[in-house]
Amino acid sequence: MGYENAKAAFADWGVDTDDAIKRLGTVPISMHCWQGDDVVGFEQKTGSSGGGIQATGNHPGRARNPDELRADLEFAYSMIPGTHRLNLHAMYMDTDEAPDRDEIEYRHFEPWVDWAKAQGIGLDFNPTFFAHAKADDNLTLSHPDAGIRDFWIEHGARTREIAARIGSELGSTCVNNIWAPDGYKDIPIDRMAARQRLEASLDAMLAVQHSPEMMRDAVESKLFGIGVEACTVGSHEFYMGYAIRKGTLLCLDMGHFHPTENIADKLSAVALSLPQILLHVSRPMRWDSDHVILQNDDILAMAHELVSANLLDRTFIGLDFFDATISRTAAWVIGVRNMQKALLRALLTPWERLRAAEDKLDFTARLTLTEEFKDMPFGAVWDEFCAGLETPSGLALINELEAYQAKVASRG
Repeated sequence: MGYENAKAAFADWGVDTDDAIKRLGTVPISMHCWQGDDVVGFEQKTGSSGGGIQATGNHPGRARNPDELRADLEFAYSMIPGTHRLNLHAMYMDTDEAPDRDEIEYRHFEPWVDWAKAQGIGLDFNPTFFAHAKADDNLTLSHPDAGIRDFWIEHGARTREIAARIGSELGSTCVNNIWAPDGYKDIPIDRMAARQRLEASLDAMLAVQHSPEMMRDAVESKLFGIGVEACTVGSHEFYMGYAIRKGTLLCLDMGHFHPTENIADKLSAVALSLPQILLHVSRPMRWDSDHVILQNDDILAMAHELVSANLLDRTFIGLDFFDATISRTAAWVIGVRNMQKALLRALLTPWERLRAAEDKLDFTARLTLTEEFKDMPFGAVWDEFCAGLETPSGLALINELEAYQAKVASRG
């Protein structure tokens, strides 16, 4: 079905496809740099993995330096309709120096900012509390050793300064997301003490105020992971309370909860207490395994909630997965486009008719409308969205992805 026919079909349901396309074009997705190199980073010394951060596979073409990573990113963005962002971890500094984590400065990331300016995109940032000798115990900000805590507090404070400068240079709010792997492999004796240390460290790290227009702090929880199976200090309850009390963003990472939890359901619940939310879209299997996102029920439900609850303007959307068994650039492209497709489906939903049925407690009509609407010609609207932004779709996209992968496959 062509676009004009699809447009008419949706109009019968009271949906304006032109408006949906226009709205989707305004939604930036923050694409994560670490998919491009298997969470290795570009520090000038070798760290340790730490924190349960593991990318499986050895597909040819991994970026080995900032220039290769930026080239891969540029290709990926060219395959994704719209203008998006890059989420950069502190371990991806671009410098000939070898500063330790508590010594990093804005100049170590300035090439990234110059590149972002040239690309016309915004940057987000993250302190890196893993892959370092001082994180080998899976304890950083909650470590019993005050010296180790101070090291990580200084690292986090510096990332906030860098993020604020990035936001100022680019004229776009930089979200600085704080996630620490702290936890215990076996059952701890004193959870309270660990959480008190984490809270005090966060307070010290966040003591300096930065303009919220330039930088926003976010805190990210986790349920469990490798090496922290018995207790994660920064649990969902810990960080939800902290975010509400301290006025930070709360990051909901879809891979950081129990596999049976409905993360979409949490959006409207926390939105009553928080003005803005950070979302990390991922696809877990069994644990925090971060697979490339699909158009599955979880992603469609997340998009549904963002649109139906009118939360798009209050939510920073980022992705978080790392799969080294497939083309890394294709993973980015597939993931971002699937997030956009889910959002487009939500934007094309006849919410007024569905709400009217629900408000009348007519659950039969609600179910019938929901199921019949699944047969609508969504694909024709997606193709129109891509064509309007001069982005390939279908077989043309597959050919582009395969050609680029062949180009980078020779990287050692």
